[in-house]
Amino acid sequence: MSVPEEPVAGTVTAEATEAGHTDGIRRGGTRVVVPKAVAPSPVPKRAQLADPRLYFNRELSWLDFNWRVLYQAIDERNPLLERVRFLAITASNLDEFFRKRLGGLKRQAAAGVQRLSPDGRTPEQQIGLSQNAAQPMYRRIGEAWVRTLKPALASEGIRILDYAELDAQQRAYLHEVFLSHIFPILTPLAVDPGHPFPFISNLSLSLAVTLRHRKRGTEHFARLKVPTSRGRWIRLQGAHDFVPVEQVIANNIDELFRGMDVTGVYPFRITRNADVRRDEEEADDLIEMIADELRERRFAPIVRLEVDRRTPPDVRSLLMRELGLKEVDVYECLGEIDLTDLHAIAALDVPHLQFPAWEPVVPDRLLHRGESKDRADVFTVIRGGDLLVHHPYESFAASTQRFLEEAASDDRVIAIKQTLYRTSDESPIVNALIHAAERGKQVAVLVEVKARFDEKNNIEFGAMLEKAGVHVTYGLIGLKTHSKTTLVIREEDDGLRAYCHIGTGNYNPKTARLYTDFGLLTCARDVGFDVINLFHYLTGYAPEQHYRRLLIAPRDLRRAFIELVRREVETQREKGNGRIIAKMNALDDVEMIQELYRASEAGVQIDLIVRGHSRLRPGLVRFSENIRVISIISRFLEHSRVYCFGNDDRPRVFIGSGDWQRRNLDDRVEAIVEIDDPALRGRLLRSLELALSDRRSAWELLPDGTYALRFPGEGESADGFQDMLMHRARARRGSGWDIP
Repeated sequence: MSVPEEPVAGTVTAEATEAGHTDGIRRGGTRVVVPKAVAPSPVPKRAQLADPRLYFNRELSWLDFNWRVLYQAIDERNPLLERVRFLAITASNLDEFFRKRLGGLKRQAAAGVQRLSPDGRTPEQQIGLSQNAAQPMYRRIGEAWVRTLKPALASEGIRILDYAELDAQQRAYLHEVFLSHIFPILTPLAVDPGHPFPFISNLSLSLAVTLRHRKRGTEHFARLKVPTSRGRWIRLQGAHDFVPVEQVIANNIDELFRGMDVTGVYPFRITRNADVRRDEEEADDLIEMIADELRERRFAPIVRLEVDRRTPPDVRSLLMRELGLKEVDVYECLGEIDLTDLHAIAALDVPHLQFPAWEPVVPDRLLHRGESKDRADVFTVIRGGDLLVHHPYESFAASTQRFLEEAASDDRVIAIKQTLYRTSDESPIVNALIHAAERGKQVAVLVEVKARFDEKNNIEFGAMLEKAGVHVTYGLIGLKTHSKTTLVIREEDDGLRAYCHIGTGNYNPKTARLYTDFGLLTCARDVGFDVINLFHYLTGYAPEQHYRRLLIAPRDLRRAFIELVRREVETQREKGNGRIIAKMNALDDVEMIQELYRASEAGVQIDLIVRGHSRLRPGLVRFSENIRVISIISRFLEHSRVYCFGNDDRPRVFIGSGDWQRRNLDDRVEAIVEIDDPALRGRLLRSLELALSDRRSAWELLPDGTYALRFPGEGESADGFQDMLMHRARARRGSGWDIP
């Protein structure tokens, strides 16, 4: 496979609110364009499906996604503090891109890997493209903060002040704060022949300090870590006036270096690679291996250096030399370094600058009616028919969490089994599992310790559960357990009955208010049979389990999805009504994309709702003329996975934990369930149609790789997909409706 002469890449096209920027979102007539990192290539009709021009680069497509998030920060239709929050998310996403994606590519390059990506690039080529594309994004984030959001906050009485703007009284106050709350915990580290350059932890904010000895006149250098664990922004005595802690330190730093003249103080920050090699087959103890990996990650190679743009060349060169970096690894910051800390500003209690408060509704069938003694337990509700819940429109606490808590307390429940991929601190889910074990129930939990950036938390949760008597398993060798499944075994008058929850999202009450996810609560016997077998596979030795209604990765999920796509091709040829709608987080599996290309060529109409990156290139003559791709970016993070296959106008609809990514299909345990209740299936179909009709927050992926933000035409609703679902949830409250 050869590298195309004109590499395929994606960019963003949008309506916008700002102008004049040459390397970010900017106005161009009625549209705003992010200039392309590389030009897209035309694809001849005679090309084969392996042709690299048929696929977008994953890394550049991921950056495109982050441009769409960044657009939310400059979109004046969003409340101001929410725009600040989106900017913090954009900065955090970019941190993760360097840690995971660029770090992984650098490790491949260092190992001499020459394997080409589906779009025909080596790791070295992808590193270059990614760095070239990340630089303008980094600059644009800083510009959005300094030139737009910071002044807008000031106009609303929320001021992030520079030290130079303070009066004498304010400076005196901050000097006292420095001496009493900051000075005692600072640790200046000298750099000289007797003191080697210190270790710098990942994503920590530091100050490079240049000094001159007053008596000898010699030049010196020191590094000082900025303590941010107690907050980045120091509030002045005004209501909403703040100063960054690093500026307070920098302007009182003489207290640390008596006898020296401080000649310069320059903030900087480093990012380390989080993509650490692991060999699970050789591990004697999976927990010990993960703990070793966490330690190794602390000392992983540095992949990015952020510096204040006022940093002089000699200090910049010293940092590059000591950290082993090249000029291309250095990112100049306009304004404060590390804008992820803006989450604290976005959380200020100023309701008129935030989205209207949203309180999830309780599903009508789960409403408590009458006195407590008359209230139906959750098991009675589920026996009355399958229940589909949609978070955050419907309450996680009143549905999924209630299911676990009632199971823990119910005398008839004898066993609970659950997969935990990510959960929250002080989790009520973990508390319910502990309560169940303490009441003598058999409780088994698979805690996935390989969940990226949650390893430490999950190890601690696992230890807490084990201490309470829960049977804890820590994942499978070579696979991540990503399925979202719970099994409750209850003794009833007619024997044992299995109650199950199968979802698209984690058992995390906090993210359940921020991420959109579906969950199915059911006591259907075939689903119960499957979930029992799934847990036997997860906790024991049963690799050849069979399932009646669940699709399980890696055993049969890829094969099942390919068969479903091919059946739509047959339907199209026989009846002319082949149809596929799929909603997911990301799409990068080449085999699935090729199946979709074949289906499109056969005439199957395909709509894909892909929030994040996508390798698939829609709208190409012959290959993808019948494929449309949109991405919805809005108040809540679109996280649900829903798959619909037309089946000759008798739709088959599935929900579950897996995307059409290679890792989900081959390297993870995923659970997908078919929804067979007509009412619930109809509800999911209506939800997909609402998403496809979005004219507020949906971005359409065009053949050249740009994303165009949709706007309502005459007579079309200006509400976005999520707005419509919130309106309907409110209208449905207590009405008995079962529609989105």
